[in-house]
Amino acid sequence: MKAIRIEEFVKDLDEIKVSEVPNPQAREGEVIVQIVAAGVNFVDILYARGKHQNNRSLVRPPFILGLEFAGIVSSAPIGSQYSSGDRVFGSGLGSYAEQIAVKGASLHHIPKDWDFKDAAGLAATAPVSYGALITRGRLQRGETVLIHAAAGGLGAMAIQISKAVGARVIATAGSQAKLDIAKDFGADECVNYETNPEWWKEVLQLTNGKGVDVVYDPVGRGSGSLKCLKQKGRILVIGFAGTEGNIERIATNRILLRQAQIIGYRFGMTDRTDPGETAEIWRGLKVMWEDGLLGPTVFDRSYRGLESVVSAMKDLQARYVWGKAVVLLEHGRYGSRL
Repeated sequence: MKAIRIEEFVKDLDEIKVSEVPNPQAREGEVIVQIVAAGVNFVDILYARGKHQNNRSLVRPPFILGLEFAGIVSSAPIGSQYSSGDRVFGSGLGSYAEQIAVKGASLHHIPKDWDFKDAAGLAATAPVSYGALITRGRLQRGETVLIHAAAGGLGAMAIQISKAVGARVIATAGSQAKLDIAKDFGADECVNYETNPEWWKEVLQLTNGKGVDVVYDPVGRGSGSLKCLKQKGRILVIGFAGTEGNIERIATNRILLRQAQIIGYRFGMTDRTDPGETAEIWRGLKVMWEDGLLGPTVFDRSYRGLESVVSAMKDLQARYVWGKAVVLLEHGRYGSRL
């Protein structure tokens, strides 16, 4: 089959190539999925370059790149809840390939009326945002949440989840176009941190000087966030996509003075160590999408074939993408269901 396999860490994304590799063989309990669409994530760039913390032990060459997908079940073990022909989405290292073998627990049936392209971007965004905001952050109706990088894949999903529980959303982004996207996904107010370097002052104005109850931060803006956090507020540290490796350091006395709760959240670690919590997260998400409170966040540029993965990654790296960039691997066989 065709796949993007990293034989050694790359310095430049143009070094990434499509190659022929053996088809995956299902181990005990695994399901084989024919991949139709694959979501593109910033973590893919870090993995390919060997810059992610997981590259120290969990993800070492050779490996097939990619983290999330949607497709058709090719085969499933006896007793599985999945059958050949089922439309599924899921997560697992190796999604930039024509097939993948994953545990059944890593799969979910595609929501009604969603297509493969819509569902391909769910598994690496929806549970992260739900787990951070609801499970860890305990976001409540009537609270105000500040969502950074709100037009990104994580941010767009975080907006919808926050609105689903009745919270007020203040969104940040680096351009008016992305703020418009955040508004489309449900943000109540928006702040441009490129044109307003002291963006936290605007957040304070929007909250009548009180500050926000919760901050959702996937890009590393903790220092500014503390300045507009309500006393006893919660900052959810999701990642550092905006730091280029230069992760900020914050004096702990500032945390004390604000009586802040700094909560780190890694869905990948939770998924590996606490499958019960993972199941609870997906149950909550299913209720939201069945109630029509959660919708697709797919970027409107078309990427077709594994050869387009590098182009999608470059667009993501250049901050051109809003929502989720998705690569279509199959586009004739499944017709309008893409």
